[in-house]
Amino acid sequence: MKTAQELNRFEIRLSGTGGQGIITLGRILGGGLALGMGYHVTQTQSYGPEARGGASRSDLVVSSRRISYPKTESIDLLVALSQEACYAYYRFIKPGGVLLVDSGLVRQTPSNVFLGLPFTDLTVRKLKVPQAMNVVVLGALTWLLPFAEARVMKQALRDSLPPKLHELNLKAFQLGYSEARKAFDPHEAWTPKPDDDDGDERIVL
Repeated sequence: MKTAQELNRFEIRLSGTGGQGIITLGRILGGGLALGMGYHVTQTQSYGPEARGGASRSDLVVSSRRISYPKTESIDLLVALSQEACYAYYRFIKPGGVLLVDSGLVRQTPSNVFLGLPFTDLTVRKLKVPQAMNVVVLGALTWLLPFAEARVMKQALRDSLPPKLHELNLKAFQLGYSEARKAFDPHEAWTPKPDDDDGDERIVL
């Protein structure tokens, strides 16, 4: 079981295209971290690009202290669920930050240092419900983030969704959590990486 860690300021950008549930993912993740883990959390979002089918995003700032500026400035974790979003937002990642992509949809990354899981393909093959992909991502993030607790995030899911959707979404959460647990070492993910030119291998399934 994870315990709440002292966070000065941790910035997350969730990005993709319209229809991927980016805004819902941000609200559930932010709600779990705030109400369940006790952090100060701000959540902002971009609707405009989503309406045009382009890159959309939901940004979270997480801190143990009061947050003086609610918007992201230097991203610790970028989740890119489309090629366009990856290209659009990669430049905002801080040195030592982590890029997590849908490896089935993002075929080219600006850096060879990234984490990847085929979230969309996993959701379709295992659950047969593409709309649950954002919750598969939530499960993976819960494993990857050292300050997110699975029990808390599952409760955040129950609190955010109608009861008739609980069973499916808890399965989706567990799928993402289990696949990330097999693929990623959180301690290694948050260890600063050498530059791409040093020949780092990407972690991708």
